Amino acid sequence: MFGKTTSTRTEDVEKKWVLIDAEGLVVGRLATLVAMRLRGKHKPSFTPHVDDGDNVIIVNADKIVLTGRKLENKIYYHHSGFIGGIKERSAKFILEGRFPERIVEKAVERMLPRGPLGRQQMANLRVYKGAEHPHAAQSPTTIDVASMNRKNTRSA
Repeated sequence: MFGKTTSTRTEDVEKKWVLIDAEGLVVGRLATLVAMRLRGKHKPSFTPHVDDGDNVIIVNADKIVLTGRKLENKIYYHHSGFIGGIKERSAKFILEGRFPERIVEKAVERMLPRGPLGRQQMANLRVYKGAEHPHAAQSPTTIDVASMNRKNTRSA
């Protein structure tokens, strides 16, 4: 009457390579889609304790868009480890700095589970600030996130 529930094993996982152009995309909406792909929740073979997600390449991470007044008001905190060593940076400061791709990385990282599995899934994400990437040999399939929902894009 009912089908058997299958649990994917690590050996049986088939990983695809996916390319996403982040130009003009809203950060949070992009991050949710990427986190879902990295975990493998888009597959019918999803197993919570196995890394069966895809490898995701994001290009043009420096051209992402934050909605509202987040560019000035959103603050990223980190701690030096010393007493009173809390440091803060605004999203605008990071986007205009040397590593603007960190905003996308942090957004995705905070949507994945913490722990060894989350770190393993995070290793399948590659973010580049420019349009070039060194993964052409993997022949990634392109996903057009902008056409999925009109709210996914926003002009700067």
